[in-house]
Amino acid sequence: MLNFEWYRSFISVYKCGSVSEAAKLRNMLQPEISQHLSFLEAEVGQPLFIRTTRKMLPTERSKMLFSQIAPLIESLEETAVTLKTTASFGIGTIRIGATNELFSNCLLPRFSKLEIGIISYFGTVDQLFELLMENKLDIITTSKKFSYSEIDYLKLTDEEFVIVAPKHYEIIDTTDLNTIEYWLISQDWISYSFDLPIIKMIWREHFKKYPLIKPIHILPNLDVILTAIENGMGLSVLPKYLLEKSLKDNKSKIIFEDLSVKRESFIAYKSINRQILESTLNIFS
Repeated sequence: MLNFEWYRSFISVYKCGSVSEAAKLRNMLQPEISQHLSFLEAEVGQPLFIRTTRKMLPTERSKMLFSQIAPLIESLEETAVTLKTTASFGIGTIRIGATNELFSNCLLPRFSKLEIGIISYFGTVDQLFELLMENKLDIITTSKKFSYSEIDYLKLTDEEFVIVAPKHYEIIDTTDLNTIEYWLISQDWISYSFDLPIIKMIWREHFKKYPLIKPIHILPNLDVILTAIENGMGLSVLPKYLLEKSLKDNKSKIIFEDLSVKRESFIAYKSINRQILESTLNIFS
């Protein structure tokens, strides 16, 4: 009779390339892993690995078996983890993906109204969407709608993005767009990526071009970028909701307020899960 643990040991050896490393990964003894492989090979009727002094090399039958069962085993393990987590909370849980800042400022206050456990993941929109499609997340926040019919969207908020500078930064006094752009690109800029994902929204909306800016500093998230601005390290484009305390404390200022841009943010989820997620989705209605 086939045993689930045989498959788990097989997958570990396949990924690690050795029985000893697989044993460490699974927190088991090497003889147990070897025994699992022997049992599985007997059931399959073919060798699954070529044993060398340095590495376990998968056979063609092994490669075929791995491609067939690895996704199934990983899915079962994820389900087991979710069930265990739910039980530990004693209440329902929801897996949500978002950016750090949007989660803290727009989602957490709403979730406080629900008796529900939260498992959160932070990442880019594309990373989160991939996890949603793989059923590793229940809902995500996104600023763009993907062309998949099985995904539904619920509007979350309107984000307004503005150019932010340190409080005592000297700003050019002009209303001429060309002069403003020339001045802006000559300043020190801060971004979380070299491709300027937020900054370029301002340029496309108001200057109708891609910004010819090479950021001086690349920092991991918008909260850190705001701190850098407050410390006089340069300019950036940030969502207005992130600035309330900084503006109140006179640590930063919005410049060229007419050069703002608005963007809708949505909650995205799989259509087939709408009924299950109904109580959660109601807080966004």
